[in-house]
Amino acid sequence: MKKIINAIDNVLAESLAGFGAAHSDLVEVNLEPKFVTRAGGPTEGKVALVSGGGSGHEPLHAGFVGKGMLDAACPGEVFTSPTPDQMLAAAEAVDGGAGVLFIVKNYSGDVMNFEMAADMMDGENETVLTNDDVAVEDSLYTQGRRGVAGTVLVEKIVGAAAEEGADLQTCQVLGDRVNAATGSMGVALTSCTVPAAGKPTFELAEDEMEVGVGIHGEPGRRRVALMQADDIAAEVVGAIAESIEPKSGDRVLLLINGMGGTPLMELYLMYHAAAVQCESLGLTVTRSFVGNYCTSLDMAGCSVTISKMDDELLRLWDAPVHTAALRWGV
Repeated sequence: MKKIINAIDNVLAESLAGFGAAHSDLVEVNLEPKFVTRAGGPTEGKVALVSGGGSGHEPLHAGFVGKGMLDAACPGEVFTSPTPDQMLAAAEAVDGGAGVLFIVKNYSGDVMNFEMAADMMDGENETVLTNDDVAVEDSLYTQGRRGVAGTVLVEKIVGAAAEEGADLQTCQVLGDRVNAATGSMGVALTSCTVPAAGKPTFELAEDEMEVGVGIHGEPGRRRVALMQADDIAAEVVGAIAESIEPKSGDRVLLLINGMGGTPLMELYLMYHAAAVQCESLGLTVTRSFVGNYCTSLDMAGCSVTISKMDDELLRLWDAPVHTAALRWGV
């Protein structure tokens, strides 16, 4: 294993310290317990958005803390859920009096711990559960579908609504609506390597790939011989369309998300292949998004996310945002 680290036990704390120093104009980092908040304290009268999950998926979630998106993020250890005390402390730190909306990816540990934090909160709160991964209905980590890169869309669109002054119930309903309109599916060319494990999570031969892989290296739908990009796009876009059932003429957002170890050249090539598939279904790609947003450490591969858009969702997507990982309109 080759990693740019010091002591394995200090990877998360030192990474967070670097993140906070690099983006001190945007965020504040608390190390005991670990959470990241917007700089300047809570925004009075605004619904506070709090998300989190295991580390190793950067920039998800801390990279999306800032104006127009999250108010706080709780990073757990690598591929490990944050604890309820982290979530509670983060929520209390950013609660501006209009309630807290937890945005939770559908993994058993995350769901359980966020539920405990919500129960311990004195203030009003609601939860949006993201489960956009269409690859499998149940896995080792979940009951039902997994939450993956579609979570970024929920955080951005709901974040814009909260910034405009939408109330807690409106934000919760909007989050569920975006999640229901969104589907994702990933493929892996290599495994990721968790620093504490020191070896790849799984093995793939040089001529193999995993179709439908999870962001922690969970098994997907099947292991197959390496496919060309056009064939990958046909299978993945087809599976997403089967799930979210877009109609010919629908406008969609297309996200090609890198898993951490894939060059941008290949991601843009994959975007072209996926866009051609969307066009063949009569879909209009009205917003595009390519890069590393929900990664899996150093895994080579990518995921495709398609989300059905309408005038309101497009307006909220286009609304100003200023975070470490996303910035436009400001």
